[in-house]
Amino acid sequence: MNHMEYQMTYNKIKDNFNYLKSKESLSIIDEVIDFTTKNNSSFIEGFAYYSEKMCEMKRNNVILHSVKMAGFPKIKNLQEFDFSYQPSLNKAQIDELNTLRFVERGENVIFYGNSGVGKTHLATAIGVTAARNRYSTYFIKCAQLMNDLFKASLENKLSEKLKKLSSYKLLIIDEFGYLPIDKAKANLLFQLIDRRYEKFSTIITTNINFSQWDEVLGDPVIANAIIDRILHHSVVITIKGFAPFGSYYNKREIL
Repeated sequence: MNHMEYQMTYNKIKDNFNYLKSKESLSIIDEVIDFTTKNNSSFIEGFAYYSEKMCEMKRNNVILHSVKMAGFPKIKNLQEFDFSYQPSLNKAQIDELNTLRFVERGENVIFYGNSGVGKTHLATAIGVTAARNRYSTYFIKCAQLMNDLFKASLENKLSEKLKKLSSYKLLIIDEFGYLPIDKAKANLLFQLIDRRYEKFSTIITTNINFSQWDEVLGDPVIANAIIDRILHHSVVITIKGFAPFGSYYNKREIL
């Protein structure tokens, strides 16, 4: 094949991919040609390389979509977390959580500590790992969750909303206790936790001791029922550090 024939064939391939609206194929065509040329590959070897690259991009796109749909306000990972600033944390324990075995076992995780010590960062990092491993994952602030459930209740869509939230392999409820929850909303929270009980995993970040949850929820009976279900199969991570103004965590925007 002379240069002119080569160029015509190359352009034809690009036209075909454009017609098929295959942006992925267009993005790797030169890479596939380079591979076959450098390795003096047969057609079948070149096509195998092309198909592998397409599968790789498909997998990456699925991962990116899963992370996007999880609703994280920011993408965090454990490599960004400086454990030297929180000596009370057991890094090996956090690394173990990041293996996601707790998700397979349907266990819960509670990160408890003062504001600014890294609870949200750790919860997000583990959640991102779960989403990247194609576990259905959803992150939501507690106040927003309560508003969403209450709105669904008013619109007679509560059953549908609870079904959706109960289906996630990992649900992350951030900032529990930062705002009081009235009894009506506390009952909705109980219904959600009860539906997920012993089925799927929930991560909760909070600055409120369990002994004070009845004050936040406005009803000791509901509070005890929620705590019983959350703690039955759970890991409680207490972070005893502080994050004064100007600290590492304030600078790094770890909540």
